[in-house]
Amino acid sequence: MLWALLCTAGAVPPPRPHPVAPDAATRSADSIMQQVIFFAPMYAKAVDSYKASLYIKGYVDIRKKNHILRFVPSMFRLRKGVREYMVESYSDLHFTAPNLYDQKVKASVGTVREFWGMDERLPEYFYVNVYAPTLFYDKFISPLASDAKKYYTYRIDSVMQSRDGRLQYRIRFIPKSKSFQLVGGYLVVSNDVWSVREVRFAGQSSLVRFNNLVRMGEVGAADEFLPVSCHLDGTFRFLGNVIDGDYTAVLDYGEIIPHQFDLPPRQGKEQYDLTDYYTLRCDTNAYRRDTAYFNSIRPLPLTEHEQGLYRDYFLRSDTLRNPPRKRSKHLEFWGQVGDVLTSRYTVDLAQIGSVRCSPLINPFLLSYSGSNGFSYKQEFKYNRLFAGDRLLRVRPQIGYNFSRKEFYWRVRADFDYWPRKRAAVHVDVGNGNRIYSSDVLDDLKSMPDSLFNFDQIHLDYFRDLYFKFYHTWEIVNGLTLDVGLTLHRRTEVERSNFQINYPVISPSGGSASAQATATTPPHPGIDMDILSRLSHVYTSFAPRVRLSYTPGQYYYMNGDRKVNMHSRYPTFSVEWERGIEGVLRNSGTYERVELDVHHQLALGPMRTLFMRVGGGMFTNQKNTYFVDFAYFTRHNLPVGWNDEAGGMFQLLDRRWYNSSDRYLRGHVTYEAPFLLMRHLMKYTRYVLNERLYANALVVPHLKPYIEVGYGIGTHVFDFGVFASFANWKYKEVGCKFTFELFNR
Repeated sequence: MLWALLCTAGAVPPPRPHPVAPDAATRSADSIMQQVIFFAPMYAKAVDSYKASLYIKGYVDIRKKNHILRFVPSMFRLRKGVREYMVESYSDLHFTAPNLYDQKVKASVGTVREFWGMDERLPEYFYVNVYAPTLFYDKFISPLASDAKKYYTYRIDSVMQSRDGRLQYRIRFIPKSKSFQLVGGYLVVSNDVWSVREVRFAGQSSLVRFNNLVRMGEVGAADEFLPVSCHLDGTFRFLGNVIDGDYTAVLDYGEIIPHQFDLPPRQGKEQYDLTDYYTLRCDTNAYRRDTAYFNSIRPLPLTEHEQGLYRDYFLRSDTLRNPPRKRSKHLEFWGQVGDVLTSRYTVDLAQIGSVRCSPLINPFLLSYSGSNGFSYKQEFKYNRLFAGDRLLRVRPQIGYNFSRKEFYWRVRADFDYWPRKRAAVHVDVGNGNRIYSSDVLDDLKSMPDSLFNFDQIHLDYFRDLYFKFYHTWEIVNGLTLDVGLTLHRRTEVERSNFQINYPVISPSGGSASAQATATTPPHPGIDMDILSRLSHVYTSFAPRVRLSYTPGQYYYMNGDRKVNMHSRYPTFSVEWERGIEGVLRNSGTYERVELDVHHQLALGPMRTLFMRVGGGMFTNQKNTYFVDFAYFTRHNLPVGWNDEAGGMFQLLDRRWYNSSDRYLRGHVTYEAPFLLMRHLMKYTRYVLNERLYANALVVPHLKPYIEVGYGIGTHVFDFGVFASFANWKYKEVGCKFTFELFNR
């Protein structure tokens, strides 16, 4: 039994065999929870891995609906006149500590076929480790977290006695504040061993209010610390649409591997290889949909109502009884167009791969910031897996900035040809930010205004068409080398007319101007070398090398593919690029060097500190005056809450990114729930996370630029307000707003 193994390992003292003390029933809720919280971290790690058969039965009732329901990306296709749906699935589930679930669906039946493919977030409601500090990965703070007493109040609901005579307590936990990060409910714990027998918790995730009941194994059994069944009911509400769901999950464990607390920690390279914990060895069958096979494996009988739903579905599907009606091709065409515009969909191409698209009409890919205006983004994804776990990914992306009326496009392609060494070939082509040619403009401005016609010069911005090709290879664990080349073709947004006006003395004694000719002698105020470098099109050809190192990189092997995970140490990167003159027309010489160090430190449940410092410079410039850094750059399209974990400047004018040939920057971001809002406002339940930003930048003419900010994240949108200071003087206040509905 698992408890005996834990005791043998010396991890916990064995329960004393003496009878229950008379005052056991008079314990306080706080004293009981103190014991439960004390043992929770150990029980959370009690199982290294398990394999189980997972059966899920779901029932969906469309109580209210309107046309807006079509815009919900995770919604399956509804049948006309049908409001109740039934779905079932049977899967092989493999769990590996600390929090990796691999589910392989073997069979499914139901009255709607695309349900499990569309609602991909549903399984997370059944992946519950009740002893973990957070529930559903990092969505809710658990009442068993080490600091849970700051967020919950505990009350004894009742005292019971189990079949083996052990005393059990039903403890109710109540959130101290109304927040989507907290849940309310009760748990049943066993006396002496302080393990959980049952837990029920209710809360809200995105637009779904749910109630989850999880039953655990019995004391002393192999599955004592694992869920054996789960019942979930929830209600989805969105702009007049109301959908009820009811799901039941049953787990049948075939193999449970307990954690060996007495084993010494692994040393050397092996301590970072977690393959033994993360490799799926389930021998799954082919995916099946026939009802006869499912009837033979169904662990729970169907109710009369559920059987009636299946009968109605088969009657509707019987083409002999109900021949399909002829449809207007015109209406069918526009119906398909409507699906493309309003639905997220995946197109499976047999023997070729799959293409996944987000809706073309999707207001939730829209963002606004004071310095960048309104922006919209649309993405597509293509994936194909080859033998040996080789993977081809193609990701086209388009976007539009409404404030600047600029259209952006980008296509990235990656081919992982040697996944064991994370060796891959990458191609990236698109149009980048319109870039600012500072050196040429500064030289021109140094010339006398009377000698140059600036009204016809538009050198502020150039269109940028780029092509990047590079190869990635992880030399040793954590050390990655990138080698490639970058090509740019930059053309003027508005074509310039290089016309020099010479002063001419008129017969009346006044002055006039005349256009220079080929025989006109140079004027002493004009630098002819500058004029010879002026062009309408600039190109660059530059090899580049990047070296990145993450000490102590944990990883696991998924077949032939190496998957990097986390590290307790920062990531160090250095990048060098050299422009070569003469390879392309009007290409010049330059050298770019950048350094970057970043680290993400977990400070507790849902609390994270992100730190980043870096610097770079351009040197040896000749004929090319476009400063385009790799790490110090501006995103022209929405990036949402996870915008490099705050490692960017929100209010900095975009011209500064390309007009400074050197920079030094630093970023610190702290993310946690319950920072400021609950102290300022009474109703803050919709706030999921809060952030504090502190960013600093040093470039020529800005010594320094400082930006501080505060942001909140919700299910619907993210909002941040920032204040900037330039050269130790207050500059401005701005904000950033991004829709995040259905994207979390």
